[in-house]
Amino acid sequence: MYTNRPVNISNFFVAGINYKKTDATTRGQFAISNDQYENVLRLAPSFGLNSLFILSTCNRTEIYGFADTATQLIDLLCTQTKGNAATFTQLAYSKKGTEAVEHLYHVGAGLDSQILGDYEIVGQLKQAVKFSKERSFINCFLERLVNSVLQSSKSIKNDTALSAGTVSVSFAAVQYIKEHIAVKAGGKILLIGTGKIGRNTCKNLVDYLQTTNITLVNRTEEKAAQLAVELNLQYAPMSELASQIASADIILAATNAIEPTILKHHLENSGDKLIIDLSIPYNVELSARELPNITLVNVDTLSKMKDNALLKREAEAPKAKKIIALHLADFMEWHQMRKNAPALQAIKVMLTGIAVLHQHEFDNPQTRCPFIASEQKIQQVVKGIAGKMRSRNMQGCYYIEAINDFMATSGN
Repeated sequence: MYTNRPVNISNFFVAGINYKKTDATTRGQFAISNDQYENVLRLAPSFGLNSLFILSTCNRTEIYGFADTATQLIDLLCTQTKGNAATFTQLAYSKKGTEAVEHLYHVGAGLDSQILGDYEIVGQLKQAVKFSKERSFINCFLERLVNSVLQSSKSIKNDTALSAGTVSVSFAAVQYIKEHIAVKAGGKILLIGTGKIGRNTCKNLVDYLQTTNITLVNRTEEKAAQLAVELNLQYAPMSELASQIASADIILAATNAIEPTILKHHLENSGDKLIIDLSIPYNVELSARELPNITLVNVDTLSKMKDNALLKREAEAPKAKKIIALHLADFMEWHQMRKNAPALQAIKVMLTGIAVLHQHEFDNPQTRCPFIASEQKIQQVVKGIAGKMRSRNMQGCYYIEAINDFMATSGN
């Protein structure tokens, strides 16, 4: 669906909303499930778009891609969201060109996360791009860019303390439980959803609460069963959800369901419960807050929790930005050279033609092979022109300069 032709970076956009200007309820109106993502890509060609991906997490929904304007991307995205394009545009940020590229580096590093340095974004980014690539919507530019972003993120994780400690949404949930609830020896924990966030949350529950009295429920029962066996926990089918909710003391929801899974009537007259909703859109019916026996916490509440680990991360941000700058410079150099590739190829063809016409003037057949000698000179000249293009960072006609360089080397 895409070609590998060099692209115009000025047509690369990101448009998105995140936690900085919107609450979890609003973000939920623009969250994208896999089914919605599939529909977006199916409709993309009719919007004149063929290279894009969508990053939808608990704290952001962003669409990256090549377009004439950011509006094209926004209109396409909002064909599948509960919220409309006018509302999204009012709340959204839009960046283009190098600014959009740099934004993705910051997102991939966790610098733009609701919890600074949250490394879960890396897995979410990989999954988002994989989904689009499998449907042929990732062009050469996007693939190279994302690989560079992931390399940068890895360097930041290894060479700084930006992601040190265990500060993430999934860990913050466990931290909240420890600070606010005395987990009874026989207290039952119910975790709904065993995707990436659910798995991480589950492992943190086991490690930091030191309990295995946890029951897992997932839409695909086999996934819940597999994780339960791995961690020596219990699991139940979705058909038993109501009874599992009724018997649980602490409930964590981490699904990507479009509509709430935990409803108000599930919780009525069922005793005191702490419910932590890690899902966007919300997975717990908002009216459940009205019940006197229910304490309901969401991702925005969790993100406000700070500890010493998070304070240390803030001091590491400048180091992370320096690493990003290095990777960004390398990527932009690659892009510049790729943009110059057609011109360099044309210069090579032109010089080859000159060499064939004037081979007897440039080479001494008694001492060396004329064709090989000319070819070596051509490669030397093309390499030199490529260096000039890179150092000058500008486009232009290099034909005359190439001919002059070729003639000069041929006289040596």
